Amino acid sequence: MSFSQELRKESEVIFQGIFEHPYVDGLGKGDVPKEALIHYVKADFEYLNAFINIYGLAIAKSSTREDMAYFYEKIGFVLNSEIHPHNNLCQVAGVDYDDLQGYALPPTADHYVSHMKSAAQQGSMGELLAALLPCPWTYLEIGHYLIDKYKPEPNHPFYDWITFYAREETASITTELREKLDHWAQNVGETEKEKARQAFIKSCQLEYGFWEMAYTQEEWPFKIS
Repeated sequence: MSFSQELRKESEVIFQGIFEHPYVDGLGKGDVPKEALIHYVKADFEYLNAFINIYGLAIAKSSTREDMAYFYEKIGFVLNSEIHPHNNLCQVAGVDYDDLQGYALPPTADHYVSHMKSAAQQGSMGELLAALLPCPWTYLEIGHYLIDKYKPEPNHPFYDWITFYAREETASITTELREKLDHWAQNVGETEKEKARQAFIKSCQLEYGFWEMAYTQEEWPFKIS
C-alpha cells in the first residue's frame, strides 16, 4: 500500500462525513440555501488565492524544472478553470461573482489557510503536498459520489459544479499530487512521513469544517468595522 493509500484509508471516516454533510448532499439534491452558496463562494475565492500562493512556495521548494513547470501549470488551472464551479453557484444564488470577491475569511477558512501556509513555509515538500492534497481529492470523490447517488441531468441546478469536479482533469490533479507525495515518502524516514500524515489529516478535518462553515454561515464572534 502506498503512502497516499494509507492516508486515504486512515481518513475514511472524514471523507464519509463530507459526503453526508447537508451542504454536499444539498448540492446533489439541488437544494442549498442561497446564503450558504454566497458564504461558500466568498470564502473559497480567498482560499483559492492562498492555494495559488502555496503553489508558488512549491515552485520555490522544487529542485527540478519539471516540478517548477508542473506547479506553474496548476496555478493556471486555479486562475482559469476553478472560476466555472464558482459561477455555477453564483448563478443559482442569483448574484454576480465579482460582488463576492475580496471578503475576509471566516474563522474556519482562515484556520485552513494558515495551516496550509505553515506546512508550505516551515515544512518539507512532503508536508506541503500532504496539506494540499485533500482539497482536490475530496472534491474529486464528492463529484463521483453525487453523480453515483443522484445521477444529475444537464438541467440539474448544480450540474456544472458536480461534473466539473468529477471530470478527468480534476482526477489527474489528484493522481499527480499523490504520485509526487508517494515518491517523496519513499525517500524519507518515519519522522518526516508522520509530519506529512498530520498535515494531511488536519487538511481533511478542515475540508469538512469548510463545508460546515459555509452551511452555518460562520462569522467571527464580534464584527469590528
